[in-house]
Amino acid sequence: MDIAVYSGSFNPLHIGHLAILRNLVEKFDKVLLVVSPKNPLKDIDGATGESRFHAAVEAVARHPELDGKVEVSDIELHLPQPNYTYVTLDVLQELHPDDTLTLVTGGDQIANFSRWREYRHILLCYGLAAFPREGYDNEAARDTLLEENPDYRISLLDMPLVNVSSSEIRAAIAAGADPSELLM
Repeated sequence: MDIAVYSGSFNPLHIGHLAILRNLVEKFDKVLLVVSPKNPLKDIDGATGESRFHAAVEAVARHPELDGKVEVSDIELHLPQPNYTYVTLDVLQELHPDDTLTLVTGGDQIANFSRWREYRHILLCYGLAAFPREGYDNEAARDTLLEENPDYRISLLDMPLVNVSSSEIRAAIAAGADPSELLM
């Protein structure tokens, strides 16, 4: 089975995440939506990992088109901290030994992927599928990584750009606005 591993803080899940999930369920047999307790390269404000996990379970349940193909995972909430994606992928591979795992991330992350711990291991053992993000050139970022090693597994997802971010939603809530139409 081909499994997409889509991890993030998801603080909160929004219509951009939903568009990505809808695209992934068409391309993969299964999607693991992995709620991260803390991204080592970002600051997280607000909700705890546990509360974001429960919110993700509820959000996915509201979308029957994802039923059975998207599984929300709290695996990173139980791994030693700080947590790194390569560790998560290695543990998930042990749990799914007969499956092929592919990490899914956005263009903002592929542009800085060489900063990730054990990024070479991820690109050689699991591969990376990147979705577009405004202001980032996925093709150029992919080509730069492939110049380092042509054996890296990197694919670019062809999907529409949805320009919404969790940080903008949190800012709108803090300002007293109702961004519910943007939430998943």
